[in-house]
Amino acid sequence: MKREIIPTVLLADDQPDVREALRLLLKSAGIASMGVGDPAQALDAVRRREFACVLIDCNYQRDTTSGEEGLELLEQLRQHAPEQPVVVMTAWGNVTLAVEAMRRGAADFIEKPWDNARLLHVLRTQIALAQSTRQQSRLEAQNALLRGEEMDECIAESPAMQRVLALVARVAPSDANVLVLGENGTGKGVIARRLHAMSGRAAQPFVKVNMGAIAETVFESEMFGHVRGAYTDAKSERIGRFELADGGSLFLDEVGNVPLSQQQKLLRVLEDGEFERLGSSRTQSVDVRLVSATNADLGADVAAGRFRKDLMYRLNTLEIRLPALRERKEDILLLARAFLERSARRYQRDRLRLAPSAERALTAWHWPGNVRELQHVMERAALLSEHEQVSAAALAFGMPSEAAQDIEGMTLEQAESWLIKRAMERHDGNVQQAAEALGITRQALYRRLEKHELRDESNDDL
Repeated sequence: MKREIIPTVLLADDQPDVREALRLLLKSAGIASMGVGDPAQALDAVRRREFACVLIDCNYQRDTTSGEEGLELLEQLRQHAPEQPVVVMTAWGNVTLAVEAMRRGAADFIEKPWDNARLLHVLRTQIALAQSTRQQSRLEAQNALLRGEEMDECIAESPAMQRVLALVARVAPSDANVLVLGENGTGKGVIARRLHAMSGRAAQPFVKVNMGAIAETVFESEMFGHVRGAYTDAKSERIGRFELADGGSLFLDEVGNVPLSQQQKLLRVLEDGEFERLGSSRTQSVDVRLVSATNADLGADVAAGRFRKDLMYRLNTLEIRLPALRERKEDILLLARAFLERSARRYQRDRLRLAPSAERALTAWHWPGNVRELQHVMERAALLSEHEQVSAAALAFGMPSEAAQDIEGMTLEQAESWLIKRAMERHDGNVQQAAEALGITRQALYRRLEKHELRDESNDDL
């Protein structure tokens, strides 16, 4: 479960007795504090860690009353951490100085000697506003990551998958790191989500990262975030995936693709729960349950020097191996019917069902692409079947899974046109052969060629 974090306020004042009085006041209100005596120490503290709020004096040198030191410190703090609330306090308060401090980005202004109730009210308000702003930023980033994702149903009647689900049920409540192994398309992401849903972190974020899609040059920015100005195009701050998953679960898919040069950085946050955003020296802490997945042989990668042994041990505190679809034949028809029903709803063909010939063909196929391939086959069948009963001819086995993925995001019309064009290309324009491959009649294919203005694709002499 996510730990409770006590807010900490940075107190910047040159008088030790003032800092001590403020510390005691904040402590009585359940707020932690850290004191520093000059602007340089304040800047160094903010660079090193995150504070709920910063309370700064306006004057630090003896006999100085202009407030310029505090205003300069305020500007430096705002440049380094624009989201950091800063409250300005001085014994020489006046309207002009207060207006200037607010103009330069101060969240509020307090005069010495302070009123305890007002000071606590101001700090609590700014702490709450900052927490709300950070939470909103996290939610927006999480929603951008999760938008369009669908929770897959876990269908498992076979003994092989029943054993997997029993193991998941045992390990899910723990916070131990889990490594999910299996061929491409076996459903490693479904198991990762199930581990999260059955854990004590279920109400917290589940953040997925495809490690194979992250270039080495942006690894740190994607995983740990960056501050404004960290590099040329960093126009604003970015929240990294570890920070987004704080309190919840982080799923590293295709973890075997993490570049060797970045594996030490990943190892450190797994060991200590600490990291720095790119361009910042401030150390941040996170509480994350890690689930990883790969189809690679990490042991072989370690032996070949492509993967760190200590990182592998950190990832696989517990290990779950998923069987290939050919090893769980009892689930094939159950999965096929579920996928066909889902696609039928999507394409408004609710009466589709599998013919006996299709069921025999499905159980006889070797499924090199596993569950993902089966899902794509059922979607194509929902698109192209001429009748409510899907025959074996309409299944179109063997289409490359990477090509089938292009269907995602298409409309029904676009997908049908794309599939017909592909079939005509594979059969050199032979309408009869293309029609047989698609599981439709020659006449039906002619109608679709006309409909999609693909008539020039055919070779009527063949």
